[in-house]
Amino acid sequence: MKENQNREGGFMMDYSSGNKRAWEYNAYEFWLKEEGPPSKKAEKIIENPAAMLKKYSAYFDTYEGRKIANICGSCGKKAVPLAVLGAEVTVFDISQDNRRYAMELAEAAEVHLEYEVCDVLEIDMEKYGGCFDVVFMEGGVLHYFHDIDAFMQVMYALLKPGGTMICSDFHPFTKIADILNLEQPSMSYFSTAVFEGEMAHARFYEDSVRQQMPRCSYRKYTISEIINAVINNKFILKRFDEHPAWDNPDVPGEFTITADRGVR
Repeated sequence: MKENQNREGGFMMDYSSGNKRAWEYNAYEFWLKEEGPPSKKAEKIIENPAAMLKKYSAYFDTYEGRKIANICGSCGKKAVPLAVLGAEVTVFDISQDNRRYAMELAEAAEVHLEYEVCDVLEIDMEKYGGCFDVVFMEGGVLHYFHDIDAFMQVMYALLKPGGTMICSDFHPFTKIADILNLEQPSMSYFSTAVFEGEMAHARFYEDSVRQQMPRCSYRKYTISEIINAVINNKFILKRFDEHPAWDNPDVPGEFTITADRGVR
């Protein structure tokens, strides 16, 4: 599908509201189809919550009593396992439909989950600033934000002194090749373009439905842009890991950064 490139000021000044429309288009129905009814999904989570975290479990030193902000936590498929393991989890996400599924999932798993539907860049810092031991995100978050420095400022502000950010995302190599089969356009690795494209799960629908779905506004970053945004916003960079693509172990598909907020 042809993607429309942004030119001089762009097609979407308020890109957040556009992304919200996209993520509230049949999202609840999609999660029912993709993840199953919340009651059935909860049974799988309770059986082995750590397994539901997959590779991310290696980045948590403990769960019990930890206050975790799950950024763009979507349908709760990582937040609820964290809660089952004993963490106090607050999800920040732009979609009311995502919240609906996540809260039903938490209820079925018999755990408490806080869920704030908001633009992540507009989180209420009077309420949440300096509250969390961990901020955690995974699975393609950064490209929804056009200013990565502003995003990292928010992540830093959410953490307690000494807290940790765990940021796992699609590898910047995906800018030049669709190695994760997300059906997004390729571009120069060094491109700074904002572009309009399909939402993440549009590819699971028939073309007639895909054409009707609202679109998102994306900005993809290089490795150096991501790492420098972490460093420039006062984080102490602890680790940078690269992970293989889902279907091709020979090329990078994802990465994980861990970084701490200093104690001062």
